[in-house]
Amino acid sequence: MTIEYAIIVKNKTRLELLVEQFNTQAQAKFYIERSGGSFADYQAEHEQFHEAFALMQRQLSSVIKNKIVDRSFLPSFLFNDRHLVIVIGQDGLVANTAKYVNGIPIIAVNPDISRYDGCLLPFSPDNFMVAVEKVIAKQFIAKTVTLAEARLNDGQRLLAFNDLFIGASSHISARYKISYHSKTEEHSSSGVIVSTASGATGWLSSIFNMTLGISQFLAKQPADKNLTEFNNDQLMFVVREPFKSKKTQAGIVAGILTGQTKLVLESFMPSNGVIFSDGIETDFLKFNSGAIATIGIAKEKAILVTAG
Repeated sequence: MTIEYAIIVKNKTRLELLVEQFNTQAQAKFYIERSGGSFADYQAEHEQFHEAFALMQRQLSSVIKNKIVDRSFLPSFLFNDRHLVIVIGQDGLVANTAKYVNGIPIIAVNPDISRYDGCLLPFSPDNFMVAVEKVIAKQFIAKTVTLAEARLNDGQRLLAFNDLFIGASSHISARYKISYHSKTEEHSSSGVIVSTASGATGWLSSIFNMTLGISQFLAKQPADKNLTEFNNDQLMFVVREPFKSKKTQAGIVAGILTGQTKLVLESFMPSNGVIFSDGIETDFLKFNSGAIATIGIAKEKAILVTAG
């Protein structure tokens, strides 16, 4: 199928978000400097981003028509196979975009290599056109990334590139029933994290060593095995701070999910129950009493272009 449009996905800079909040750049500068911050850093970041963005768009426009989509419109934008997707920004924007493009190859561009590590951003505004030409010719090299999926009993679903959080929207304990393999328990905890291999070095790694249950899980594994390194076709879940009581248990605290193995959670929370993905709390499903979530590997894959 012929590619007709390049879709450029971008986010607002920190300076642009400040101006939205304070109405003018002068007021934003006053707020930052009064708080002891460096407004020059915000301005330098903003200018570098737009310089890189302009360079990228000039080159792209000479080859293919393109449209700009702001990160906030991703959930409602309809991507299709005639689109070529280019993300310019930080790693988190790549992760967020991957959930909505349904397997369309993503070319990720680092607009500021002096500022962003860019683990998911292999290209710069100077060299990304090689990847564009290769994707158009269908001769590109790419990495396939497994996504996680939460599916509710009413048919709603949510994907995650890095991780899913299932729990309460506030700092109160989450109450739910959890089923894994043939075992079922009632839980009161700080929520459940389900991580992909891509997200294993993030939230998941910070949770390990947090509870006795995790220690027991680790004790069953080879001493030299790093549990935050698992196969790309697997997910790992961890229960945060499970509380034991007369009513609640803490036996199911961690495990691996595969194509056949699912995690099932039934909410016992009358309100404030949520499922959100990749740290974006505004992108969520309600998980209140009566909701049953089945967590597993999504049928969709993220395709990250790595070279021409």
